[in-house]
Amino acid sequence: MGRWEPDAAGRLRAAALELFVERGYEQTTVADVAARAGLTARTFFRHFSDKKEVLFRGSEGLQQAMVGALLAAPAEAPAMDAIAAALRAAATYLGDMRDFARRRREVIAAHAVLRERELSKLEDLSAALAAALRQRGTREPDARLAAEAGMLVFRLAFEQWVAPGEQRSLDGIAQQLLERLGDVAGGH
Repeated sequence: MGRWEPDAAGRLRAAALELFVERGYEQTTVADVAARAGLTARTFFRHFSDKKEVLFRGSEGLQQAMVGALLAAPAEAPAMDAIAAALRAAATYLGDMRDFARRRREVIAAHAVLRERELSKLEDLSAALAAALRQRGTREPDARLAAEAGMLVFRLAFEQWVAPGEQRSLDGIAQQLLERLGDVAGGH
């Protein structure tokens, strides 16, 4: 193998996901992933700290995109409008990753340790959104309430978006769910 590996991280990620689906997460080794990608285990560890990181890399970027959009919302915008901006940013960030997200979700759903990590990442994201809302001047408990409601909408929208046969955009689903939340909160 040459020293230069074009898109090594992408190849490793694709190989890992294929193997996790085929064999199971626990039955797949780093060496298996590297071999499938045509790379070495050493190359794997230059890009990822462990097998879990293959599935969770990008969560920091998602958080930055969402928090950035929330903070960029007009200063006079209510907290839930700022959350809507964060959800639009999440949809943009995830873009055309629906197929990857579907397979990733399947792998995570099958393994308790991965589900636990996913929940931890979502809690971190909720806390970051609440902190950004507080930075914008939203008081407690409103900041946390809006952040948690936004995360619930995100999770429900994501579940629908990755469902087999679903064709609607993540943003469209999230915005519909935000409207439903408003209807529910308004007693309609």
